[in-house]
Amino acid sequence: MAEEEKLNDEGWHTHVDEHGNVIRHTHHQHSHEHGPHGHTHSHAHTKAVLNRMSKLIGHLESIRTMIENGRDCSDVLIQIAAVNGALNKVGKLILKDHMEHCIVDAIRENDEEAIRKLEDAIDRFIK
Repeated sequence: MAEEEKLNDEGWHTHVDEHGNVIRHTHHQHSHEHGPHGHTHSHAHTKAVLNRMSKLIGHLESIRTMIENGRDCSDVLIQIAAVNGALNKVGKLILKDHMEHCIVDAIRENDEEAIRKLEDAIDRFIK
């Protein structure tokens, strides 16, 4: 897993992983213009998440077409189950990114609010 890392004059780190995902972050405190935690929310898997979301949207459209065309309910339910599984995988990928980047920064910055928000998000995600 070779990663290329660059540091520019403003202290930003830019990584490119083996999948071509660009990761850009810094380890110093920012103003709140980037969100309530004082750090940006760029993640390693953004490209993969967006690709998966596009596929999910297409899959949902095809399920709607199945329903409009009066397809068998069992077939529709199987496709809905597939979308649910894929959506859960996207959620896990986002959670992984969040923990690897945002929560690591929050711990460094002693940002208890970010950690509390993660706990709340996990509770809602795992319901």
